[in-house]
Amino acid sequence: MTAYTPPQDPMRYVHVDDHLIVIDKPPGLLSVPGRGPEKADCAVARVNADHPGALTVHRLDMATSGLLVLARSKDMQAAMSRLFERGEVEKAYFADVWGTPTPPTGEIDLPLITDWPNRPRQKVDHEIGKPSRTLYETAESHADHTRLRLTPLTGRSHQLRVHLAEIGHPILGDELYAHKAALAAAPRLCLHASDIAFDHPVTGKRACFSLPCPF
Repeated sequence: MTAYTPPQDPMRYVHVDDHLIVIDKPPGLLSVPGRGPEKADCAVARVNADHPGALTVHRLDMATSGLLVLARSKDMQAAMSRLFERGEVEKAYFADVWGTPTPPTGEIDLPLITDWPNRPRQKVDHEIGKPSRTLYETAESHADHTRLRLTPLTGRSHQLRVHLAEIGHPILGDELYAHKAALAAAPRLCLHASDIAFDHPVTGKRACFSLPCPF
């Protein structure tokens, strides 16, 4: 297993108010601590060094970059968690995938479950898998890959990565689900959390955040 060597660049803050913090999580950094002291360095720990008391609301895979929201109190954490549970947080991602999906816009509806003997991998299981839906649309087409804008309608672990691999278009640089050619086609997982929007639990105003794709 590859040693955990997270990037050491300064934390990039997208938004900070009295209730919420939004960061641009770099690829290679855990969202929360992993098992063992060598995996204590993570996004929430770094944010706490600058803003004590910050709490996680959701997670991004270690290899995924982009927008990550943290709460500054337990009440705000609970309020944001309810928004996520009710599907009231709009999220969008960009991904560079192998090949060209047909049709260029569509929905992937495949139930997912943890592949227990091969954790942390997930897999499609039509009998006991949890409902999982992803919308995709083509943003750019290239000779050997396509840039997709992805909208997850559910929030399963590794959902976007498994869904795209399952339809024959794995995300470039995906160490878990890409075939050799797609893995070698990029130096990182080409998946980026580019947009997030929700009604701010305190102000009631629409909070919208966006980041350009870094790859």
